[in-house]
Amino acid sequence: MKKEVEHKKLLASGIDPDIVKSASTNINITNIRIDEEENEETRYTELESIIGILLAFVIYFLVFLFSSHVLRSVIVEKTNRIVEVIISSVKPFELMMGKIIGNAMVGLTQFAAWIVLTLAIYFVASSIILGPEIMSPTGTVMTEEISQLTESNAGQDIMLEAVEMMQSINFSAILWSFLFYFLFGFLLYAALFAAIGGMVDNETDSNQFITILTIPMILAMVCSPVMMDNPESGLTLWLSMIPFTSPIAMMIRIPFGVPYWQLGISIAVLIITFVLVTWVAAKIYRTGILMYGKKPTFKEIWKWLRY
Repeated sequence: MKKEVEHKKLLASGIDPDIVKSASTNINITNIRIDEEENEETRYTELESIIGILLAFVIYFLVFLFSSHVLRSVIVEKTNRIVEVIISSVKPFELMMGKIIGNAMVGLTQFAAWIVLTLAIYFVASSIILGPEIMSPTGTVMTEEISQLTESNAGQDIMLEAVEMMQSINFSAILWSFLFYFLFGFLLYAALFAAIGGMVDNETDSNQFITILTIPMILAMVCSPVMMDNPESGLTLWLSMIPFTSPIAMMIRIPFGVPYWQLGISIAVLIITFVLVTWVAAKIYRTGILMYGKKPTFKEIWKWLRY
C-alpha cells in the first residue's frame, strides 16, 4: 500500500515513477588498509564485525555460565556442611582453586571439541564445494587455481570472494587470543564468584553481589556497536585495557587488528589483576566459608580482608 500511494503521489505531481526508480543506486565500497610500510590489504569489515561480536558474546555467556557453576558448588557444599569435612583435609585456598581450575578445564575441553568439529566441517565442505584438486596439502585454498577455475563461470565469483574473505582473517591470532581471554576472564570472575559463594548461605543472597560484578561485562556488551564502528577510539582502547571488560573489548578489536604493544599491556594487566583478585577472594573465601546464618555487610568483608 505504501508503494502504491507513493506511486500515485508522484503521478499527481507530474513525476514519472520509473525515473525515480531508475535513480536508485547501490554502492559497494572496498576497504583497503595501508600499513606503515605502505602495503595494501583488502579488509572485509562486515565479516570482522560479525566474528568480533560473536566471539565477544561467547566469552560473555560462557564466563558467567561456568562462574555460576563455581558459585553454586560453593553454596551447596556450605549449606550441606560438606565443606567442614573437606577443609579438614585441604586448605580453603586449595579447595577454591580446585573448583576454579576444574571448571576452566571443562570449558577448554568443550572449546577443543568445537574447534576440531569446526575444522572438520570446513575441510569437508571445502573439498565438496571446491574440489580436492584445489586444496593444498596444508588445507589452505589456492586462490590462483580457484581464479582459473572460475574464469569460465562468472557465477562462481561469489565463491571466490568468500574464499578471499576467509583468507583475509588471521584465524590463528583470533583463536589464541580467544582461548587466552576466555581462560583468564573466567579465572578472574570465577575467583570473585567463589568468594561470593563463601559469603552467603543461598543463591538469593548472592544476587546483590553478582549484580555488581556483571556491570562491567554488560557495559562492554552495550558499547560493542560503538567499538565495532570505531575500533581505534579512546573508549574502545580503555575498555580493552580494563581487565574486567578487556575479554569482551579485545575480542571485538582483534579481528580488525590490534597493535602488539596494546595487546601486550592488556594481557599483562589482566594477568596481574587475576593474581591480585585471587588473593583477595581467597581471604574472603577462607573466612566466609564457615560463617552461617548472617548476611555479610561490606564492613564485615573489609574486616575479613584484614585478618
